[in-house]
Amino acid sequence: MQVSPLCLGAMMFGAWGEPDHDTSIKIIHRALDAGINFIDTADVYSQGESETIVGKALANGRRDDVILATKFHGQMGVAPGQTGGDPNKRGNSRRWIIQEVENSLRRLNTDWIDLYQVHRPDRDTAIDETLSALTDLQRQGKIRAFGSSTFPAHEVVEAQWTARDRGLSPFVTEQPPYSILVRAIEADLLPVTQRYDMGVLPWSPLAGGWLTGRYRKGQEIPASRRAERMPARYDLSDPDNQRKLEAADALAVVAENAGMSLVHMALAFVLQHPAVTAPIIGPRTMEQLETQLGAVDVTLTTDVLDQIDKIVPPGVTLARADRGYVPPALQDPFLRRRRTS
Repeated sequence: MQVSPLCLGAMMFGAWGEPDHDTSIKIIHRALDAGINFIDTADVYSQGESETIVGKALANGRRDDVILATKFHGQMGVAPGQTGGDPNKRGNSRRWIIQEVENSLRRLNTDWIDLYQVHRPDRDTAIDETLSALTDLQRQGKIRAFGSSTFPAHEVVEAQWTARDRGLSPFVTEQPPYSILVRAIEADLLPVTQRYDMGVLPWSPLAGGWLTGRYRKGQEIPASRRAERMPARYDLSDPDNQRKLEAADALAVVAENAGMSLVHMALAFVLQHPAVTAPIIGPRTMEQLETQLGAVDVTLTTDVLDQIDKIVPPGVTLARADRGYVPPALQDPFLRRRRTS
């Protein structure tokens, strides 16, 4: 499957971002008309609403021309930030995978999913159980391929070895967090994906909005839907966030001196890594989409890359919260305990 240099992320379509379905559909259609043929969503995004919107957008003959990706793992049936829910409606077990793929197919209004991804690792499920269920779905024609998301390098290797030893299909992609401010995967994960010839689909290449050019020293932190949901990630009393602000401001100066927007520089930085297949952009508005589309035509010079490295060195992630960040709807008690211990 050949995909466009940018992937359209659909997390912001629905209650988490743009609640109006017609507006979201117009954004999706604009992206398709601009040459994007790759859309990524997840069952947990607005509790299935995002998948429903994508399904509507791909009706009337557009489905066949799109590489469609979605994900499973997060708790379904519970509002973001809330606990509880049916423990069998989450995770990476065979039972849940077989059940939830049918739900996603129905919401997406399609007979097949091109790329079905494990949204996060699951400590309660052996990786061979997950790979076996996904291989069965692939052989049934319900999915074309499958991948992982936000897996550490050692678990990517374990999954590859398990697939080899058990005669199962392997993960063919990994979807990690990656941006100028979040570069830890350069040290281990990206070399692993290259070793196993995996596609890499980085999420949050604009670092949760920090690399949009709106975050500058001496200015008030702009309001956003993301900041409302996750205020701690933008609280400037946190030294980590101060470091991000200082880096974002310095990077904006580099972009200005190079004659480009910070958005284009940030996306081009991710695009130019030889291991990267397609960064996932997640616009909430048409304006945000338009500011990002031109990044595919930008090439960063060695001088610009060297300046970026001086601000955020290779393999470094500035904020502790970003090293293991998991959206609230995907958190489980084990992950919370591990991050705060």
